[in-house]
Amino acid sequence: MKPRMIAMVLVFAGAALTAMTSMAQADPKNSGYAMFSYGSPEANIWRSGHYGGKVGIEDTLCWRTGYWTPAMAVAGCDPDLVKTAAPAAPATPAAPGATPATPAAPAAPAAAVRKISLASRALFDFDKSVLKPEGRAAIDREIIAKLPELAKIELVLVTGHTDRIGSASYNQNLSERRAETIRAYLVSKGVPTDRIESLGLGLRQPVTGNQCQQRNRAQLIACLAPDRRVEVEVKGEAK
Repeated sequence: MKPRMIAMVLVFAGAALTAMTSMAQADPKNSGYAMFSYGSPEANIWRSGHYGGKVGIEDTLCWRTGYWTPAMAVAGCDPDLVKTAAPAAPATPAAPGATPATPAAPAAPAAAVRKISLASRALFDFDKSVLKPEGRAAIDREIIAKLPELAKIELVLVTGHTDRIGSASYNQNLSERRAETIRAYLVSKGVPTDRIESLGLGLRQPVTGNQCQQRNRAQLIACLAPDRRVEVEVKGEAK
């Protein structure tokens, strides 16, 4: 080949390379492929058929840059390298005979509270703290017979009350003596002594309010009977 012809070929090749370089560039979003400066992102990747040929896109090869890695592959250029999302794995059925998950333990039952009010006239004579036979029967029926409903006794609170007849100090003492009498009887029936608390509130918590205004003493005593009471509150774990 003559020197002039060789020079022309070199010039032509250099011009072609210069033209290709000016038309193709690395896209900052995907520097793995040479890109046109126009067109949609995947459509403007520089392909072998874009220079000097008219073959279809399926017959062309994408121009990779020196930055290309398999992680930069796109479906239109390297479909075999593009990972498709794996379908979700179906739920694995429980194996036959497998032990089902143990359910959470149920919450502990709340402590049961039973509050019983016993009229003093059934327990004691007026102005007395000695337990009457009918009083013992009332305690057996209303309290002792119902204790088996509890799995465990936590506390038995015995509170004595009086009416307003007499001084506050006298009624305080009387309420305490009556409460202690009930406590002793419960212990005799098998209630643990360390589970019983007794106290007296005297005349401080009447239930009759201002209802009783009789001037006749006998009538006043009869009207104030609801105030003369002993309350027994039992707290424990229900069965």
